[in-house]
Amino acid sequence: MLIGELSRRTGVHAHLLRYYESQGLLKPARGPSGYREYTHDAVLTVVQIRKLLEAGLSTQEIALTLPCATGTAPDLEPCPELLAVLRARLRDLDTRIDALLKSRQALRDHVAAAEGRAGRAGEGLGSEAVPGCR
Repeated sequence: MLIGELSRRTGVHAHLLRYYESQGLLKPARGPSGYREYTHDAVLTVVQIRKLLEAGLSTQEIALTLPCATGTAPDLEPCPELLAVLRARLRDLDTRIDALLKSRQALRDHVAAAEGRAGRAGEGLGSEAVPGCR
């Protein structure tokens, strides 16, 4: 099948399919006319790529993951290299989530402090003007 048909079957734009090819995730053959020709397995591969992207994996990580993938979920064989990649990505996400939680709490504290000052300003406390603050 040509790239347009693969795009229609998967709902993925042709430019993304070409990007996946450039990342080594899809490997179409070239027909006599020079057009990309995909096998029917490419539909499953694209579905797997999309699901792995949704899980937060990079295309480089997906390249390591695809050989261990089966089915549309995809189901992953417990390859040692794959587990190491997935665990590293999970640690990275946990670290980023922790940082975001700390940022959220700091922002809540700032909001609460500003709201507290606003309440005191109404009582005649802290009513001095801050340049640039209205």
